[in-house]
Amino acid sequence: MTIVLLFGVALLAAWPAYNIGLVLFTTRDGASAGRRRRFDAITPTGNEPLTFWIVVPCLNEERVVGRTVNAALAMSGPVGTRTRVMVVDDGSDDGTPDVLAAIDHPNLTVLRRDFPDARKGKGEALNAAYRKIRELTAEAGEQPQRVAVGVIDGDGRGSANMLTEVSRAMRDADVGAVQCRVRIHNRNRLLAAVQDLEFACVANASQLLRNAAGTVGLGGNGQFARLSSLARLGDAPWSACLVEDLELGLRMHLGGERIRYVSAANVTQQGLVDVRRLLRQRTRWAQGNLQCIAYVPRLVASRRIRNHALMEMLYYLLGPWLNAFGTLLVLALWSVAAWRLIPGNGPTFIVSSWTELGELVGVWFAGMTMPGLLWALVHRFQLRDERLSRLMLAALAYPAFLTLGLVSTWRAIGRQATRKQTWAKTERLVEEPVAA
Repeated sequence: MTIVLLFGVALLAAWPAYNIGLVLFTTRDGASAGRRRRFDAITPTGNEPLTFWIVVPCLNEERVVGRTVNAALAMSGPVGTRTRVMVVDDGSDDGTPDVLAAIDHPNLTVLRRDFPDARKGKGEALNAAYRKIRELTAEAGEQPQRVAVGVIDGDGRGSANMLTEVSRAMRDADVGAVQCRVRIHNRNRLLAAVQDLEFACVANASQLLRNAAGTVGLGGNGQFARLSSLARLGDAPWSACLVEDLELGLRMHLGGERIRYVSAANVTQQGLVDVRRLLRQRTRWAQGNLQCIAYVPRLVASRRIRNHALMEMLYYLLGPWLNAFGTLLVLALWSVAAWRLIPGNGPTFIVSSWTELGELVGVWFAGMTMPGLLWALVHRFQLRDERLSRLMLAALAYPAFLTLGLVSTWRAIGRQATRKQTWAKTERLVEEPVAA
């Protein structure tokens, strides 16, 4: 094996090594979480929210919104708090208005948006809800710093302890927002099971690490922010960015707000079980991430972002693009090496034989496969709600899932270069009834 091949193996080892580090960190954090919770003060500090607003933005969600809204209305926080739900019907033209009209509850507010205001993106729908909540809070004489505004998507379900865990995190007056763990509730399908592996384990570990670094990112589902923190961002805290949640988190960090992550509470959502739709969703996310690179100069210049936090944020924003270009370079080198190995095409390049090239490809494949198997074991022993056999199947599909992410990244580059910004809404699946 040549020196170049050994160097390539070392580079390939970086990816599984990073995943092993994440696994060790999340295992250590999980072991100490119980001790931290036992020693947490149970006496209120006066900073916790007294009112929880759960905002459900929806556009043609007749298949799922009824269950989502009823589940949100059933959620309760600590004693003495109130839960209210605001559904933003963003110009639905299916049966969504009828489903909402059939729900009679004193804590439900339906905010209907019609053209020309409707369908301008999730960010604008959330901004409309924020302004209405700000108005209702002022009328009720409530303190904005003691009002939490949460976002649960039209297909989302919050765990029973979600508001309690958010309240616990907001005991600290400096905490302006909280992000909860995300799970997939239709993970009986293989592609959805892979997404649950990604959200429940890989993303969870990354967020726990970012918790320690002070760089937690916000997601579009299961995020909660103090009304006072949103108010500091003006009349439109959310933007037209394709990942308005990520951008909101960046703006809050730049403003000096602390964001915490809680893994003990979760919100579940539908996983996509169609490869074409999943590719479209991930391309949209990647394009939104590309739009957020514009914040890099501000992050570098900010005195509120510490050096270690800056490095983590830069890795999060730039890493996917470096991976995309790096993978393209590796494939190009492999192609040239294979071409040179054909008799008559010149001297060998990088590797001296087909055997060495096969070894390199084998090492690459092992490096891509091992992390998924590792996360499957973490999922089984930490969450204990899935069969190991299904998790192993999801782990074996994980390399193809990562490849899909690389394809999404390149598609996003193409869309951004051609200034394509419009997106069709992801269609929901009909959900199976849940036994009482």
